[in-house]
Parts: sequence; structure tokens; C-alpha cells
Amino acid sequence: MKQLRVALLAVIVSVCGTAPLNTRIVGGEDAAAGTWPWQASLHNSFGHFCGGSLINNEWILTAAHCFSSPTGFIVYLGRDTQQSLNPNEVSRTLSRVIRHENYSSTTNDNDIALLQLSSSVEFNNFIRPCCLAADGSVFPGGTSCWVTGWGDIRSGVSLPSPQRLQEVNVPIVTNSDCSNSYGGITDNMICAGLTEGGKDSCQGDSGGPLVSKNDSIWVLAGVVSFGNGCAEPNFPGVYARVSQYQSWINSFIATNRPGFVSFQADSSLTTGAAPFVSMSLLLTVLPVIFSVFVLS
Repeated sequence: MKQLRVALLAVIVSVCGTAPLNTRIVGGEDAAAGTWPWQASLHNSFGHFCGGSLINNEWILTAAHCFSSPTGFIVYLGRDTQQSLNPNEVSRTLSRVIRHENYSSTTNDNDIALLQLSSSVEFNNFIRPCCLAADGSVFPGGTSCWVTGWGDIRSGVSLPSPQRLQEVNVPIVTNSDCSNSYGGITDNMICAGLTEGGKDSCQGDSGGPLVSKNDSIWVLAGVVSFGNGCAEPNFPGVYARVSQYQSWINSFIATNRPGFVSFQADSSLTTGAAPFVSMSLLLTVLPVIFSVFVLS
């Protein structure tokens, strides 16, 4: 049994973060099938409502705010579109939903959850786990990341048929700059977006992955959490910072644990974008009222 556990762990570490069909270098919109093989689509009785990331052969990492009850959900993996045939997909129900015990719906802190599948899945080019950012990983401002999902293409506008998985390239925004826009940004959060807006996650993307490439390995940096509108100027998207939760995740996954990778930013992987400029000074002068809402 011990040898089997060691073998399973070796398999997870060897395949996590690898995407044989991913040839993306610069931005795009539609993601080709298999580009992001860890992407999960979470469904309730109304259809797709949140995203998630496969982290081993039976666990999904997603956002705590996606779940108010533990039953009635289906997870799809290997899915390309929401309205066409998906020959590479598999589906599972859930045997367990674990929301972080310190999740706050008021502050959005600790917006992270684990989902245990009803049975394990087999890995292939279209279904495989993402590596996770290990404790102590650092994502400097400007680090190039990708966020994926089937959410709205802008506030109140649904993804058009056939609703193919979308991808967008965004740079990391430092927590200090992000705090100037929102306030209340904690060490458990990580931000990404453009000063001018136009690229972001949106409603329906919640729980999905924010990934960055570490050499040849894709590493999960964040879980889509909340924002002010979608792709609004000076308001980056906010994500749960995965590296803060290595111990928490491992406390529930005792065997066949996910692959954690210490992320070290490479200068070649930064966007070269201008520093993020906040509207905080304008907000202290003008009586602007805005609402921060959860992207679900």
C-alpha cells in the first residue's frame, strides 16, 4: 500500500501543470480544446455557475462563495463548450464540499473551497491537474498570468453560443496597489488586471484558475474571487492566493496529495505593462459610489 501511495504521488507531480495541447504565447479569446486541461465547470440545476481547477485525480479547488449547500452539483472536466458536444469530457457528482472555515462573505477573505469527486478521473491530454503555488511563492507585479472560464464577456452580457471556454492574459498587480483601489486586500488575496481595464474575469468565472508558467510548468496562483464590475479601469480582479493554503489543502488530502511548486518569477514572463495606477486619490475628492460584488 505504501508503494502504491508513493507511485500515485509521483504520477501527480510528474503530470501536474503540464498541458501538451497548450501552444498559447500571447492573448486570445477562444481557448482550443485541451489548452487548459485542469479547468472544471461546476453545474447546478440551472447549468454552469462557477469554475474550478483539478488538483489531483479526485479533488477540485474552487471558491467558497460558490457554495451555500453541499448537494445537487455536477462537475465536468475536459469540457470545451457549454452548448455543443464535448467528446473529451467526463462528469462526476460530489461526495464532499469543504468551504474554508474562516471564509467571510463580508470581506471575501479565505474565499477558497475543496470539492471531492464521487470517483477519481483518469488523466489524458484533455484532463490533468494543475500544480499549485507552494507556501512562500512570490508573484511580483507585472507577472504574466492567464485566467480562464465560461463567464460573462462583460457585465450582464453572457458568453455567446456555443459558449466556448475563454482565456485572457493579465498581469499581477501588487497588493499595495490593489489596496489603493479596494481597501481590505489581505495577504490571502492576489490581484491581476490592467490599469486601462478591458481584460478580467467576470460573473460565472468564480472559482476558476489564475495560472502562470514557471519554466515549463503551469502553476495555480489564484482562484477567481471578486471585483468591482468586470474589467473596469483601475479595478483589477481579486483572487484567493493559493500559496497561503498549502497546509489547509494538505490537511484534507492526506494521500495522493497535489503537486506544490515554489513559484519563482522569470523576468521573461512579465508583461512589461505600465505600473498599475489607482483611482484612490480621485475617490477621496469625488463623491463616487461603487459596489464591490462577488463574481458568481
